[in-house]
Amino acid sequence: MIRVLVADDQAIVRDGLVTLLDLADDIDVVGAASDGEEAVRLVADAHPDVVLMDLRMPNVDGVEATRRIRERFPGTAVLVLTTYADDESIGGALRAGARGYLTKDTGRAELAAAVRAVAAGQSTFAREVGERLIGGFSAPPPAGGLRERFPALTPREIDVLDAMTQGHNNAAIAAELFLSVATVKSYVNTLFAKLGARDRAHAIAIALGRDS
Repeated sequence: MIRVLVADDQAIVRDGLVTLLDLADDIDVVGAASDGEEAVRLVADAHPDVVLMDLRMPNVDGVEATRRIRERFPGTAVLVLTTYADDESIGGALRAGARGYLTKDTGRAELAAAVRAVAAGQSTFAREVGERLIGGFSAPPPAGGLRERFPALTPREIDVLDAMTQGHNNAAIAAELFLSVATVKSYVNTLFAKLGARDRAHAIAIALGRDS
């Protein structure tokens, strides 16, 4: 059973999300917070696997709450669910340690699938968010390409990192590069260590130059 905490300052949205998630047999909503400060406090009490986090909230916003949760409770994943998909919001959430980023037009099935994905250690992004990430990467970064910016990475590690920034999961990367999934996982873990990344979303943010 995946334990989920919902954080949203709008009561009607918060209650609706709780109701939707409770329909899934493998998801248990263990709490609901009306702002980031309450979310951090409830994580300490309820120990959820996933926090479904809004960004724009009073007192402590979602980005700061995400940062505090990831620092204090590294076993809890944060999945952002927000109205906003601008570069500043996406970059702030990824830098804070969010593992996924969805917008509020996400359907129930997609939302449940995303919760399962981040609980399993994967990253997940709404289509428009993924397009922004890819678009940001497709323009040559000021400091040069991946090979120039990360000289400590091997050519194959660069290939894997490149595929990650395009939103590919391990299975897709394995098929693209003619590797086993286990080998790709090994490369990904090595990338985390070399980049100083907390997780997949953080590694992508570093690669896209959005970790400053």
